[in-house]
Amino acid sequence: MKAACRLAAAAALALPLLLSGCFVLSTTRKLPIPKAPLVTQTVSPEELVSRLNQRWAALDSLNASVDIQATALKTKEGVARDYTTFRGIILMRKPQSLRVYGRLPVIGSRMFDMVSDGKYFSLWIPSQNKLIMGANTLKTKSASQVENMRPGFFFDAMVVHGLEPDDEYFVTTDSETVEDAAKKHLYTVPEYTLSIVRRQPGSQKLALVRVVTFSRENLQPYQQDIYDSDGSLETQVTYTSYRSFDSEMYPSTITIKRPLENYQAVLTVEDVKENQKAPLTDDSFLLKGIPEGTKIQTLK
Repeated sequence: MKAACRLAAAAALALPLLLSGCFVLSTTRKLPIPKAPLVTQTVSPEELVSRLNQRWAALDSLNASVDIQATALKTKEGVARDYTTFRGIILMRKPQSLRVYGRLPVIGSRMFDMVSDGKYFSLWIPSQNKLIMGANTLKTKSASQVENMRPGFFFDAMVVHGLEPDDEYFVTTDSETVEDAAKKHLYTVPEYTLSIVRRQPGSQKLALVRVVTFSRENLQPYQQDIYDSDGSLETQVTYTSYRSFDSEMYPSTITIKRPLENYQAVLTVEDVKENQKAPLTDDSFLLKGIPEGTKIQTLK
């Protein structure tokens, strides 16, 4: 027992020496130093939200020419199926009108045509001689990923929406270290994270609606996470390589991930026109030329 006490006392006396480095062997190695941006902007949370709201309020319509590369994922099996890139047109008009039009590669004929008024949608697939119709809200999940596709996520993803009157929010400041594989160095991305919450009716519970992450280098959003009513991540969108289109800054690449349905679409933006002088009419959001005898499938 006395021997144990003497050992404990000796260890206690030796601890300060060990911590001071007197008896610790060490080596020094160099770590990569992340490069900081030349400019880091600072704004208040109110100004950040005001900028987002003004951007959304100024937009009435959008006409985008894009290349779309779609991927179907089977995460449990570790398999990803990449589909051939095709050219697409995306039309948007407030409050909720949307059209997504795809052309077959090389041939250029219509691959699919989808329209929506915000509540209901119609999807025409000429190669299958099929017209799929249903509500924008998915109620019953199908084994077919195509049948689970709803147009609402395109409307939500193309431009980050402003806040609704009943939305509440908070802003946090952080930074992320990102690797640039091409240039073989790390760089720091200072960021603002805007979390948007909404109080559930008749409850004190706040539901997370969206999280928008802004780069403090240019105050442009570079990621948006959208959550469903159960609090699950429904859509994740990343925005990269901003450049000027028609005098407006717009991302050159938009990556839309739908984790619940296991697919993603990468949009390479070729051209964007906002609020064109010739406004988009109701005709722009109608399916035309559907031949007689087309099979109609109604989704519930």
